[in-house]
Formats: sequence, structure tokens, C-alpha cells
Amino acid sequence: MKNLKLPITIDPFKSSQRRLECNGYFELLGLERLLAVSEKACEQVNVKVNFDVDEQGLTLLSGEASTQVNLICQRCNEPFVQDLSVNFTYSPVKNEEGAELLPSHYDVVVVDENGEVNLRELVEDELIINIPLVPKHDLKDCDAKANTSWGRLPDTLEKPNPFDVLKNLK
Repeated sequence: MKNLKLPITIDPFKSSQRRLECNGYFELLGLERLLAVSEKACEQVNVKVNFDVDEQGLTLLSGEASTQVNLICQRCNEPFVQDLSVNFTYSPVKNEEGAELLPSHYDVVVVDENGEVNLRELVEDELIINIPLVPKHDLKDCDAKANTSWGRLPDTLEKPNPFDVLKNLK
């Protein structure tokens, strides 16, 4: 199967009935929220999505996505390339009430008024969640010249007690 540009929105119910499998990509330039928290490193996000129906008759949308983005190291303030790779499983519902009936191991996505899911936004959300909270190089690759020590702290601190002065007042 060729690596094709994926549609932005798709009907998950019809696709699940056909057991559709999509291998393709989204242009990274179309993911504005992801680019707002990072910089472009790769041209595209590779995505594989499977549509299926589980043994309970629930529609499933599962897949994986991967790309590379440039982040700024919070130790040395230098850019570095971060690999982002995510796996996801969703069950689409038509309204919020339907979400309460789903098993807890499925994430919920609500379809729009046309009965479709915005696949690009779904993948973008998953990638944003996968960005580290504090992005930084591996310690061996970081150029930070911080005056820090790594290891155990001493069991006792050798600081004078500030209340020792009060003993002399008697």
C-alpha cells in the first residue's frame, strides 16, 4: 500500500464496517498547535489508522503516529530533535451521553454534525500530549555548564543552629 496523504476528516462508522486500514501522512505545516510548542524538524507525520468493530459491536479507531520535532532544552537552551511516537485507540460516539456507556479502556471522540471525526486534530492532540513536560537533552549530550552535583546528599548538614545564640542569653 502506498504512503498517501490522509483525509482530514473521515466517517468512522462507515470505515469500520469496511474494516478500513489507512497508511499515510499529514503535512507537519497543517498542525499549527504542534508547531506552536515546537519547531519543524520533519516534513510530515506518518500515520497508520485501523477502523474496526470489537466483540461488543463498538466502533474502534486505533493506530499509531510518529514524527520528529525540534524542542529547546531547558538546561542549556539549545535546540534538539525529539522523536514523537504515539499509539491510540478511540471509540467514536454521536454525543456526550454515549461516552458514559463506553468501557473505560477506550478513549472517547465525539463525531461532528456530519458524523465524521477530524483525524488530523486527533493525531495532533496525541502528539502534543507526548511532548515531554520539561524537554531536555540526555545528560551526556547536554552542553549546560551548570554548577550542580549529581548523586546523594549528605545525611547531615553542617550548618550552625541559629537558635544556639539563645542559649547564651540565660
